[in-house]
Amino acid sequence: MAGRVRQPINVRTLEAWIAKAVPEIEVPLDVKQFGFGQSNPTYQLTSPDGRRYVLRKKPPGALVSKTAHKVEREYRIIAALAATDVPVPKAYCLCEDPGVIGTPFYIMSFLDGRIFEDPVIPNLLPDERRAIWADAIRVLAKLHRVDPRAVGLEAFGKASGFYTRQVATWRTICDAQASVRDVETHEPVGPLPHFADLIDFFADEAQQPVDRGTLIHGDFKIDNLVFHKTEPRVIGILDWEMSTIGHPLSDLSNLLTPYFTARLDPSRSISVHTGFRPRATRGLPTPDEISTLYFSVVDPRTPASQSSLELSLTRQTPGEPDRRRELQWAQAFNIFRLAAICQGIAARHAGRQASSEQARRYADSRAPLAEFAWELVQSTRAAGGGGGGGDRGSGGSNSRL
Repeated sequence: MAGRVRQPINVRTLEAWIAKAVPEIEVPLDVKQFGFGQSNPTYQLTSPDGRRYVLRKKPPGALVSKTAHKVEREYRIIAALAATDVPVPKAYCLCEDPGVIGTPFYIMSFLDGRIFEDPVIPNLLPDERRAIWADAIRVLAKLHRVDPRAVGLEAFGKASGFYTRQVATWRTICDAQASVRDVETHEPVGPLPHFADLIDFFADEAQQPVDRGTLIHGDFKIDNLVFHKTEPRVIGILDWEMSTIGHPLSDLSNLLTPYFTARLDPSRSISVHTGFRPRATRGLPTPDEISTLYFSVVDPRTPASQSSLELSLTRQTPGEPDRRRELQWAQAFNIFRLAAICQGIAARHAGRQASSEQARRYADSRAPLAEFAWELVQSTRAAGGGGGGGDRGSGGSNSRL
């Protein structure tokens, strides 16, 4: 929804630039900032002919992170995917000149559809809920089928070593966060529970999923998708700022997170959707069904049109990686990463850079999440060649991933 402009931009300067660079967009424009918070300020542009567009820009001022707020990357991948079967908004232009509205920005089409902020997708019939999830899975698989070289994105990231780099990065980040001291009590934030053991496990390349690289979204989840107004069909994927070439299981495990965190205590953790507990919500596919559909579409030998949630678990030939165990490893790492993010919020709270009640809840969630990540690691170790972490968060069955 659009609301008042909280970070106003120079509309007249913007209109002058658009008139020269993108003459197909009529001016003058009605400009409103979207009412929900994004890391990149986002605006709705409405032209005199009633057509709507979306402008995304970097935040003003000095940026804390050099890797965040990459609107240039968002534009690049959206433009590249236009020629594929991955649904994305139309990319109109990228402006890297900060002199126009203060920071670089790009303009894309406005997608008039539905966004479900709650991944349970309440207030819909079970069959429609199931169909919506099914198309989200198919769309993710289609993204991972795209050859980066075929769309000019071979230099969009490194084709190998994704998880090894991730582990090294988060080790450094967590060490720094743990050493931050509270400005009043002078007590350090402290390390995450089982931190050293978690890092040792994740850093062991023999335990990691088989190394591979595809285009990944970086934050693929239901509320980053726009669905058709009446059909259970994705019409666009949003928020590409974390996109790169990486391991595809990082996206799939992120989508599956609500199934796993559903077992946690809502009073002690975040991202706990109790609707994903077994038999809590009719129509939600199970993790087994999700992984089955995903792998059936990713496999280029299986036409996407023939894939459905009714497929039996995809059989693997000898020598193929154990998909169940790989996905459980990826899910354990994803939960660890969430704990590390919460530790970062705890560090900012210690420095009184984040003082809201919501920030405190996130900070307090770091220990339960780390404990849960360690539980998943132990299950992965015990499973050996077979998985075993997703049985209690299946949203309707005791299926294991």
